[in-house]
Amino acid sequence: MSKLMIAMYVAAGLALAGPAAAQMYAPKTASTPTTKDVYTAAKAGADAQYKIDKDACSSLSGNANDICLAAAKGKEGIARAEAEAAYENTPKARESARVAHAQASYDVAIEKCDELAGNSKDVCVKQAKSELVKGKSEAKVDRVTADTNNDATTKQADARKEAQAAARDAEFTVAIEKCDVLAGGAKDTCADGARMRYGKI
Repeated sequence: MSKLMIAMYVAAGLALAGPAAAQMYAPKTASTPTTKDVYTAAKAGADAQYKIDKDACSSLSGNANDICLAAAKGKEGIARAEAEAAYENTPKARESARVAHAQASYDVAIEKCDELAGNSKDVCVKQAKSELVKGKSEAKVDRVTADTNNDATTKQADARKEAQAAARDAEFTVAIEKCDVLAGGAKDTCADGARMRYGKI
């Protein structure tokens, strides 16, 4: 089995284990924050697990090692952010935990893009950035939704509109990048179609 395949299996395992580990630290309800002792133990557990995961990557080299390390670091970041969200029990802390998930996925995806070349790599990078933008935008929408201010409804609508616009812009960038592999009239037709589809005319 190639080192790349091993790295991908390890990264997939870490990615799947991340949400499960994160759920251990997540609050059961918004009204039951964890204690400081539980929070401290969760952070220590995240650090210890990162060391184990990092050591597991040491047998790999090159980009396979980079993918594995990105997955391990992402898993640690998610666990720490989820622990903080459970302890602080605020919409902002929960938003930060959602952003940690999006950032971890992005970091692994970018490393995987390094395996590609040319337009395929460009599309891969743009797709990863698009998913990061969407993840951060949705985290913000959820925070605003949880906000108890009198103008929460207005803030939620504004945040949703902002998130949708950001997501569409990111998807448009991916669509245009996919057209770059074409030439001449086919490329122009592809780009015009993308502009029409995303309202950029």
